[in-house]
Amino acid sequence: MSVDGNAVVYCEGAFRQTYGKTAHGLVRFTRRYRVLSVIDSSCAGQDASELLDGQTKGIPIVADLPAAVEDARNRGLPATHFVVGVATDGGVLDDAARKAVADAVSLHLNVDSGLHQFVSDIPEIARAAQAAGVNLRDIRRTPPRSALHPFTGRINEVTAVRVALLGTDSAIGKRTTAWILVDALARAGFPSELIGTGQTAWLQGARFSIVLDSLINDFVAGELENAVWTAWKETGARALVVEGQGSLLNPAYPGGFEILAATRPQAVVLQHAPARTEYDGFPGYPLDPLSRQIEAIELISGRPVVAITINHEGIRREEIERVAAEITGQTGLPACDPIWQGAEPIVRAIEPFLR
Repeated sequence: MSVDGNAVVYCEGAFRQTYGKTAHGLVRFTRRYRVLSVIDSSCAGQDASELLDGQTKGIPIVADLPAAVEDARNRGLPATHFVVGVATDGGVLDDAARKAVADAVSLHLNVDSGLHQFVSDIPEIARAAQAAGVNLRDIRRTPPRSALHPFTGRINEVTAVRVALLGTDSAIGKRTTAWILVDALARAGFPSELIGTGQTAWLQGARFSIVLDSLINDFVAGELENAVWTAWKETGARALVVEGQGSLLNPAYPGGFEILAATRPQAVVLQHAPARTEYDGFPGYPLDPLSRQIEAIELISGRPVVAITINHEGIRREEIERVAAEITGQTGLPACDPIWQGAEPIVRAIEPFLR
């Protein structure tokens, strides 16, 4: 897949929060862009990857768009794209983000946004983009209804092993772990593909991708089935890792039901943040225990949870082995932090299905 261009990622005030998860994904990995910098004045001057994962990739955090454009010019990599990397409540542009998008258009940058509010529907921005000759891409804009797929049952033709990468909460790292698992499976000799189900996976360049939460409900199962079937048919992959959404027991984002029903996975890997006590964004809603989350998934799907992957938020690196061992002791399942420890234990848990 060719790179679309050089991207500046907008994440004002959110890079150190779960609201910055789209920016986090693009800093960690993307096939679609060459990421030049992240805009967040609250932590300007730091390296984005170092702040995120303790690694240095040379992606600076800058204070504003002019600083981002100047940095790109100084490096001989002129910016071509402005990517909205913040996930706001309700998916709408606040005043600051709206101004930043308008400024990006005035600087002749293409704008890509995964928010529910479409930048191309804002009249003054659409007019300015047309005058500047730049593109506005709203990733959550769905195809016309005539192009959507109903569920047919042909998921049962797929001989590749389907692995659902679900989570105990939203914004917990499911997509990041799914990418890591795809790479680990490939290294182990099992060609694999990611089935993206959110806007960030598309922005990262997932070839087989839908945006589940913007689809008409009647077509969610069919679009999931079609993405899985098409990936299998076109690539011959041995394994297909389906990115989860929300969690079964999340009060606002119970997004795993359709994934389990439509993709009919043979195995489930469950992403969990042991230090998290409440559902993301919902103070007063205690996170359901890990054991109950496993029980719910297995009851609904009739398929086993085979491994637990750990989100290390709130956990020091030297504690992660102990935390993983405790989870294994509680559940009897292999557990690891895929960012800090790799995904090999997860591959071993999936291998019996592949062989």
